[in-house]
Order: sequence, then C-alpha cells, then structure tokens
Amino acid sequence: MLWRVRVTLPDRPGALAELAAECGKAGANIVGVQAFPDNDRVTDELVLRTPDEWTAEDLVVLHERSGGRDVVAATCTEEALLDQPTRFVQAARSVLAQPASFPDVVAHLFDADVLPGEGPQDVMEMVVGDVQVQIRRVAPFTAVEHARGAAMAELVSDVLGRERPAFAPSGGRRIGAGAVPTYVVDGGTVTALADGVAAGRAVVVASTEDPTVFTVDIRVDAAWQRRGIGTRLLGDSARLARGLGASEIVLTTAHDNRAVMPMVLSAGMRGRIRMAGETLTVRISVTELRPLDR
Repeated sequence: MLWRVRVTLPDRPGALAELAAECGKAGANIVGVQAFPDNDRVTDELVLRTPDEWTAEDLVVLHERSGGRDVVAATCTEEALLDQPTRFVQAARSVLAQPASFPDVVAHLFDADVLPGEGPQDVMEMVVGDVQVQIRRVAPFTAVEHARGAAMAELVSDVLGRERPAFAPSGGRRIGAGAVPTYVVDGGTVTALADGVAAGRAVVVASTEDPTVFTVDIRVDAAWQRRGIGTRLLGDSARLARGLGASEIVLTTAHDNRAVMPMVLSAGMRGRIRMAGETLTVRISVTELRPLDR
C-alpha cells in the first residue's frame, strides 16, 4: 500500500536519518521525499510503501516515535511518485491552456480540495487579479508551498492581463456600423440593445434555497462577443441583484469558457471560482456595490 505522510522534524543533523531507520525497522519503505524548511524545523513529505494491513494510525505512531510532530497520513496513488518539478511544469501548461482551470489544477497539485471538508483544515488563499481562490486540506501548507501557489497565481494574472484587452473594451463603444449599445432593465433582466436588436442579456434570479444568493445567466450573441458587452452586463446585473436584496451572485458556465475569468476581472469584482467536472462556477460578493438605478 502507498501512503503520503507529512511530518515536522527538528532542523538538526540526523533527524531524517533517524526517521528513515525507524521506517526500515518497521518494514515501511520510503520511496519519495520532499523537504520544506522553515526556520528551526523542517516539514518532510514522505511517500511510503507498506504492507497492506497498515493503517494511518500505525504511521502516525511510527513517526511520532521517531521525533516527528503534526503527522498527517493518507493513502495515495502511484502519481505521488512523479517528479515534482515535472508536475509543476505540467500544471503550468494546463493553466496557460485554460486559465479558468486554475483552482482545480492547483488543488490537485497540492493534494488539496477547493471545497471545505469535515474537521479542521488549513487554507491557502491565492489571488488572480481580483478573484480570490482558496484551497484547503488537513495537512498545514508550508511557507514554500504558499510561495509556489502565489507564483502560479501570478502566472495566471499575467496571462489574463495580456488577454484582457481582447475581452474588455468599453461596453458603450460604437459597434459595427456605428451602433452604441443601450442597456435596458426590465424586472430581473438586463438587455443590451444595438439598433433595437438584443446583442446580449443577463437574467437575475433569486435562489430558492437562500434569498440572499442570486443566480445570473449572461448570454451574448456570437456576433457581438469580445466587445465588452458581457462585462457591462455582469456589472449591471450584479448591481441589480444587490438592489433586489442579494449579498452574493453565482455564475455557472461550461468549464472551457475562457471569457469568464477575464470578464470578472474586467468588471472589477472579487469572486471565488471553482471547476467541477464540466462546470465552472463563480461566486461574487455584491454587498459593497451600489444598487442599479431602474
């Protein structure tokens, strides 16, 4: 059986050697090691192969007997044996190809999750533009991992910063033959009209489970995309939802929609983004917005 174990050891010569000796005596084979130094201690991540009957508690006892603290053990797959620099390069390539996948790619990279689990968990927070991304796990994140996460977030920010001009011209600029979009509010709908024709629409609906959470469905006609209309619709619909009593809005779209994160950033909003399967979800707080005049 393969295990991933996090253990904190004193930063002194021979500490890891003592642990390795104890593992050898007990029949646990260390097949992978990462070290995360931090002042007077070192957090080591070990991948061990043990007999099938071993439990997480057996590993905790073994490591504590060897002087370890804050021991967290969980089963893992052969993927844990992949070269770590290679994993980070592959993760960076995935994010560059699809920036909206950032939360799930980084969560996988750090053996974490984007959703809260049961019991106490440590949280790593990263910011892409104004979009807040959080991942969490039982084992505490080290200073080295926080630095790696921040570097990945900066990479995505740089990529989206280069893309943003293509997504975010003014929503009021002249389009095509000279049409200037107007934005009309009717109930819970904001419509972008160009020469009297709907170029885009945002529909705001209150959640049946929580009246302070509103869903927003934004659609822009293919002929009018990449002209800032989606960004304007997002801003107006968020303010409309605020006026209707919302504290948060939720956008749901396909996982491969590359326009979503740049649109949120261009609208100057703070959101939390996650991907699950084929679905991308963005949650945005609207409590600080001024309600839309209707």
